[in-house]
Amino acid sequence: MREHVARDQLCSDVSFRVHMTPDSRGSRNMALLFSDEEFEQAWTELDEPQLDGGWEFFTETMDVKIYRLYNKETGLYEYKVFGSLPSCSPDLCADVYMDLNYRRQWDSYVKELHEKDYSGQKAIYWEVKYPLPLSNRDYVYMRERRDLDEGGRKIWVVLAKSSPVSQCPEKRSVIRVKDYKQSLAIESDGSGGTKVFMNYFDNPGGMIPTWLVNWAAKTGVPAFLTDMKKACSNYANYCKNNK
Repeated sequence: MREHVARDQLCSDVSFRVHMTPDSRGSRNMALLFSDEEFEQAWTELDEPQLDGGWEFFTETMDVKIYRLYNKETGLYEYKVFGSLPSCSPDLCADVYMDLNYRRQWDSYVKELHEKDYSGQKAIYWEVKYPLPLSNRDYVYMRERRDLDEGGRKIWVVLAKSSPVSQCPEKRSVIRVKDYKQSLAIESDGSGGTKVFMNYFDNPGGMIPTWLVNWAAKTGVPAFLTDMKKACSNYANYCKNNK
């Protein structure tokens, strides 16, 4: 249901989120998926949130503020999230966020998650569990991570968007999410934790009640941050036993 979509987009994947390389870091040798301007636009919101043009305050919980922007074309909302992850360093958060194999272990909403080469184009396939009677959703998307140094500031940015890959066939009884984007920017909060900005939008398709969408947006992101914090604390043991 939409809860996981909202959670995953900080992941999700988040997002989410999203994801383009088989290891924990984006490869700068392959063709760039996103422009320098897109990366800059994401990380500058850590300093100066851009909330003009119709953005409205939605909710605040667990030191997380969520804003939303109504999309007239789809009738859905795009979200911006500002928050923090205490006791988790930003480099650790970035590695955990990018590690697909580890994500399959700690995220109970993952049905299937892997990166694959589709006729020379790498993309990530992600099937998300939805509760009955709703159909599962799946994503085919690309992502790129950059570790930046901006005036001595260490900033980690991950951008993701739906992939045009057509060789990945749609599954019966699973709804393909074809309109998805996410940006994540993180840096140290100066106290051993991580300052987080996330912007995401997706159109999950199907008939999902408005009340469920609103509930998921309010609860999903804080729940994801809680799960991320736990995943970060367990990552060293995971790496020791699996890498």
